[in-house]
Formats: sequence, C-alpha cells, structure tokens
Amino acid sequence: MSRWLPSIVVVAAGIAMLAHGPIPQLQNYHDFADSRPWLGIAHAGDVLSNIPFALVGLWALAKRRSTLAWTVFDVALVLTALGSSYYHLAPGDARLVWDRLPIALACAALLVAVYGRTDAPRYTTLRLAALCAFAIASVEWWRRTGDLRPYLLLQGAPLVLVPLWQWRARVPSRERVLFALAIAGYVIAKLFEAIDRATFETLGVVSGHTLKHLFAAAGAYVIVVARNRDAA
Repeated sequence: MSRWLPSIVVVAAGIAMLAHGPIPQLQNYHDFADSRPWLGIAHAGDVLSNIPFALVGLWALAKRRSTLAWTVFDVALVLTALGSSYYHLAPGDARLVWDRLPIALACAALLVAVYGRTDAPRYTTLRLAALCAFAIASVEWWRRTGDLRPYLLLQGAPLVLVPLWQWRARVPSRERVLFALAIAGYVIAKLFEAIDRATFETLGVVSGHTLKHLFAAAGAYVIVVARNRDAA
C-alpha cells in the first residue's frame, strides 16, 4: 500500500480538482497592501524581498556540483527573484506570467530531484523534461483560460509527495526534518500571503506579501542545506 500511496494522493487531488471545476484568480489579487516606493523603486517591499531567492539560488549553484534537476531548481530560484521583482514593479496579469513560470519550474524540478533520491534515479532527465513541460503548460493554461487548477496542483504536490516519498524510502531523519521545516516555511509564507493587508495594517512596517517572500526564500534555503548534507 505504501508504494502506491503517493500516486493515489495525486490522482485523488486531480479528481477533486476536476470535480470542483475551474479555480479563478481572485479579483483583487494585484491589490497589494504595501505600495510604498523607496529609492525610486515602486512597491519596494515586495520587490526587494525577492533578493533572498536570488542569493539562495546563486549560493546553491556555486556550492557544489549537482544533478540536473537540482540545477534547474537553483536556476528557477534565481529566475523567481527576477520574475517576481518584474511583476511587483507593476502588478498585472501580463507580468504575473513571469512570476509564476519560474515558481512552477522550481516545483517541477524539486519533485524530480527528490524522487530521484528516494525512488528512481534512472530516467531523471525524461521526468524532468516532462514535468517542466507540465509546469510551463500549467501557467499557459491559466493565462489562456483563467483556471489555476493545474498550477495549484503542481504547487501543492511537493508539500504532500516529498514527505511521503521520504517516509517510504526511510530517508535519514535529519534530512526529513529539514524538509519538514522547509515545507513549514512555505505554508507560513502562503498564510502571510492570505493576510497581506491585515499584516501591514497591524505591523505598519511590513506587509504579509513581503513576509511571504522571506519565508518562502527561507524554505528554499533549508532545502539547499538538506540536499548538501545528503551529498556531503
């Protein structure tokens, strides 16, 4: 049963999304709480808080030689910093494509990299190509139809599949704990995204979306640390 559990979860999630119907983007998605400029940079908090993604990605690329899937993950982190910064300078659907595309690629690469570690190191390049194609298609599907289901499925998959794969493969507990911390960081990031304005109105100095970037980048950093420990 444990062998098929991850597949069952993915299929069940896919069926649930099909049954649910299209998931549109919220009407006020681009209405971020903190629009303050700084040094001529519009929406400075949400723009500059992307810098940690670039730092983590560049550090990971320089840290050690890695598999192709991990390299794509690292590059996607750098591209996330660029794409998200570009989007937040002037938020709108046209620019949001370049924010979501590298995030989708990072999720795809992460799935392939972890699966190669826990289950099947063979055919990794083929899996990576297929999932990256799905990542691109998920963003294009949203751009054309307004339906977020494929993109959300790809974003949510690592949160469930990575712990299941690691549990099934009996990955060392230290690595599993680090990945659990990374997942927790991402979940906290999504929570701050949901309370963007409430956070800004409460704290006055930083918005929920800015904190989302920082917690998500911290999660990415922990993933890089976990994989480097594994390779050491």
